[in-house]
Amino acid sequence: MRFYILTVLIQVALVVHVIKTGRNTIWIYVLVFVPLVGGLAYFIVELAPALMGSRTARSAMRNVQRAVDPDRDLRQASAKAEVTDTVAAKASLGAERARRGDFAGAIEIYRAGLKGIYEHDPTLLLGLATAQFESGDGAGAAASLEALWANNPDAKSPDSQLLYARALERQGAAERAERIYRVLAPGYPGAEARVRHGQLLQSLGRGDEARAAFTEVLKAAELAPRHVRKAQAEWISIARRELGRG
Repeated sequence: MRFYILTVLIQVALVVHVIKTGRNTIWIYVLVFVPLVGGLAYFIVELAPALMGSRTARSAMRNVQRAVDPDRDLRQASAKAEVTDTVAAKASLGAERARRGDFAGAIEIYRAGLKGIYEHDPTLLLGLATAQFESGDGAGAAASLEALWANNPDAKSPDSQLLYARALERQGAAERAERIYRVLAPGYPGAEARVRHGQLLQSLGRGDEARAAFTEVLKAAELAPRHVRKAQAEWISIARRELGRG
């Protein structure tokens, strides 16, 4: 009986918390009809993030939140974009659309933001180029990146150059892409650029150069600290696999 009373009190307290803090009202039904499981889910999704400030904890909580309420981030980003007409709000909404695979929607949002004084905004242009690439439009992505760099020279980052090389490769400009990879790969922070360069070299029939690129990735991995090898595990694995094929 005491356990039952305690459960009811916790259930009521959580329902009151939902109402007072303006949480999604679907939580009320979850808490009422599945009190134990619902209470645990509410704690994990809504309460724990405020109690746990580390980046890892925030990431884990966000994944749980997305599993329980997959539309939450989109609702919040949409509401913020409607209330505040800022680059940050548009970029956040565009990124959320892209994360959900709605690349056409993301492109529309980025284009809508690229007007007036924000016509050449670097955040929006890079977001547009990324969404275009993910949608399969290599030519559009390359054009957006060229516009980005023409108007914002300081925005020519390693990641944007990698995206440009991939965009060129996607539209069939393999030789141009290879030249960019060749310059970019040695200084790129991580193994991705070198691995992609090796894969392109393979497709061009330059097997010896490709094997050299993959071998460099594996040699660098042997000397790298454990946390670096863990972060680059995917690309190290691909390099090892590609080298085995050769």
